[in-house]
Amino acid sequence: MELVETLQKLTGAFGPSGCEGPVAEVIRAMAEPYADECFTDTLGNLIVHKKGNGPRVMFSAHMDSIGLIATHIEKEGFIRFGKVGGLDLPAIYQLPVRFQNGTQGVIAVNEDKEGEKLRLNDLYVDIGAKDRAEAEQKVSVGDMAVFSSPAIMAGRRVVSPYLDNRVGCLVLLMALKRIQTHTNDLYFVFSTQEEVGCRGAKTAAYSIDPDYGLAVDVTGADDVPSATHGSSTKLGGGAAIKVMDSSVICHPVMVKKLQALAAEQGIPAQTDVLRSGGTDAGSIHITRLGVITGGISVPCRYIHAPSEMADQDDIEACAALAAALAESELPKL
Repeated sequence: MELVETLQKLTGAFGPSGCEGPVAEVIRAMAEPYADECFTDTLGNLIVHKKGNGPRVMFSAHMDSIGLIATHIEKEGFIRFGKVGGLDLPAIYQLPVRFQNGTQGVIAVNEDKEGEKLRLNDLYVDIGAKDRAEAEQKVSVGDMAVFSSPAIMAGRRVVSPYLDNRVGCLVLLMALKRIQTHTNDLYFVFSTQEEVGCRGAKTAAYSIDPDYGLAVDVTGADDVPSATHGSSTKLGGGAAIKVMDSSVICHPVMVKKLQALAAEQGIPAQTDVLRSGGTDAGSIHITRLGVITGGISVPCRYIHAPSEMADQDDIEACAALAAALAESELPKL
């Protein structure tokens, strides 16, 4: 239950792109006991350093989430909003949301658009205000909001908003706790603004200048009815070792290293090929003169929907593989 309880704390923390401070505080409190130093850079990336004399290895899991941002308050008190990241409009209709100050509401649709293909302009947030004056006491233009659904269990699977990518943050926290001995110089980055362009990882990688990079994120599961085979993984199949997505073709040295570690240590693993979508690996691998970069992915159903699903055993396998890489011998470049 420790895994589930930790994940619930992470998915419940506020942290849409550009406003990651609250979730960063939660992660920092969990990471500090296992770190030599923790610090935050200009873009808000939380960087957890375990010092070593070997090659610099950067692990990155983005801590930001998709969300919405208030753009206008109607005279009736309803909040019009814009996207922060890739919102799936049909999936968020009638969804409860909360703003950072605790104000809660529900996403609704203009009555004349019910049953039609939705556009952003057809939706608004109802916070229960009687008019604009009351609404402005609770919400200001520029305030962000996030999904407010609880995390639940379905057998060995966890269902929650924002598994993308709080589950990746959980994997890195679990890996930090597992590491016993290491010579590599380890940087665990909990990055910002991935959902709007992998921005935080770009500046963090430039600063750290790693020899090796690893992005930990979710990947699409290809095990649902009428799957279009845009991805290659399934829930319960183990850690997904990334080969390619639309942001990166992983370095063969890293792919082979992860495959070998999984085989040697009996860690369940599968291959991750994703037709579209990207991760922090896309920013890391082209930093400076280039970085030997790979990815470990947690298979996930219903990505960017309010209720995503992942398997506890896959999470454990990803953490074990990330820790194995951290402890492994890597050639100094």
